[in-house]
Amino acid sequence: MSTPINRRDFLKLAGMLPLSFATPRLLRTLGTPPQQGHSRNVIVIVFDAWSALNISLYGYQRNTTPNINRLAKRAIRYHNHYAGGDFTSPGTSTLLTGVLPWTSRAMQGNAEVVDYYETRNIFGAFKDHYRIAYTHNKWAGTLLRQFQSEIDELIPTEKLLLGSYDKIIASLFRKDEDLSSVSWARNMRIKDGGYAYSLFLSHIYKALQEEKIKDIEPLFPRGLPTNSSDNGFTLEDATAYITERLGSISQPFIGYFHFMPPHYPYHTSKEFTDAFLHDGYIPLEKPRDLFAREEDKNLPLKRRLYDEYILYCDKEFGRLYDILERTGVLDNTWLILTSDHGEIFERAFSGHNIDALYEPVIRIPLMIFEPGRETGMDVHQTTSAVDILPTLAHVTGKEVPEWAEGVILPPYSAAQQIPDRSIHVVRAAKVKKYDPITIGTLIQVRENYKLHYYFGHPETPGDGLVRLFDLNADPEEMNDLAAVKRETAAELLNELKTSLKQADAPYQK
Repeated sequence: MSTPINRRDFLKLAGMLPLSFATPRLLRTLGTPPQQGHSRNVIVIVFDAWSALNISLYGYQRNTTPNINRLAKRAIRYHNHYAGGDFTSPGTSTLLTGVLPWTSRAMQGNAEVVDYYETRNIFGAFKDHYRIAYTHNKWAGTLLRQFQSEIDELIPTEKLLLGSYDKIIASLFRKDEDLSSVSWARNMRIKDGGYAYSLFLSHIYKALQEEKIKDIEPLFPRGLPTNSSDNGFTLEDATAYITERLGSISQPFIGYFHFMPPHYPYHTSKEFTDAFLHDGYIPLEKPRDLFAREEDKNLPLKRRLYDEYILYCDKEFGRLYDILERTGVLDNTWLILTSDHGEIFERAFSGHNIDALYEPVIRIPLMIFEPGRETGMDVHQTTSAVDILPTLAHVTGKEVPEWAEGVILPPYSAAQQIPDRSIHVVRAAKVKKYDPITIGTLIQVRENYKLHYYFGHPETPGDGLVRLFDLNADPEEMNDLAAVKRETAAELLNELKTSLKQADAPYQK
């Protein structure tokens, strides 16, 4: 939406000095036909904080994905796919660089990768494509801005917000967005007590905002979808804009689109509000975990709100897919549907970004829609987010980047099966970028075994804590086998520590 206040008027009003602006990159010529051979379009769709364990396609008891179930009949469906981390920065960096967080060092909240990966990422790997990206998520936006030299068109986050006047700040002061946002919020936004620093302007601002969203608010009874620091957005707007844009840019293109839902707060649309109320679903009761901070008695309610939010994502993905198919874009496009991490509602945990990496928080969906494919396929081998970049390079006829740590996914790899390998998930949120990892939680999945390794935490003094689960026999991770299968646990732990040592080698002092 456009705004009635322009840059000049705003600078006069605020009394601010002029800022320097980055010169926009020149766009490639639009409307060129797609190239022949392997060079096809790529679209990566990410729904944030989307756990595979809450998706009906993967066996969840609630039917949270009716549209995706329909569409996935023609997709490659990966049933045991893992994120690189348990929150946005490590999870997204893994998707975009094809390396784990202990390699890219994007381990803390709102982190950037080390300089080496500023050009070694999914956009740098597709230099002959028109490269376009968007995200609602500010932490994902930090990474996209770091990669901006390799992106032809980075759509500003505020472009698809609901006409918020806050977008003035983001567009004018993009290099100082955090500081300027704080100043803007203090002066313009009315707090719960009914006041702001600027008593006059804040009430004008509030009235203007309410006018802009008055027709949309009734469609979202629990509040507008938001990333908690904006005034809201809708997936409908994002779908409309992105499908229109993809129909007009040059081909071949690669698009990365990272949407905030179903991330907290769980504000689904009116259509799906209370869709699972009194449905009789009762999740398995699990014991409180060592790392749980407080007892959460509202987990069933939060789970239901989250599941109803997934219905909103499902509907909009279905609409996006149908538009792209109807307009012919999918005839020449690889479409990837996945997430950056999961969400958990058990063991006194709610959400993500926690030290205990159980399956709900790191198992994520992955579906690949291949152009021309009409018959689906289920892949049950263990796969990782690091595999997406090399796979996309391979299927579009490119050399797999030498820096990528993943493998080509089946059924596209030359071998019928992925070689015997270990999958790792890395959590080191308290470690500085250039320091060795001395506190964290690491996961290693090999065949049917999953090893948890907790070290450096106050809860795990000394040599740390090891847990071992057989995911085939115990998918809910209820029976720790570390004391029973000591040799297996020791072998996996030794392999994991060796991998950690290699990742830390450049940062040892």
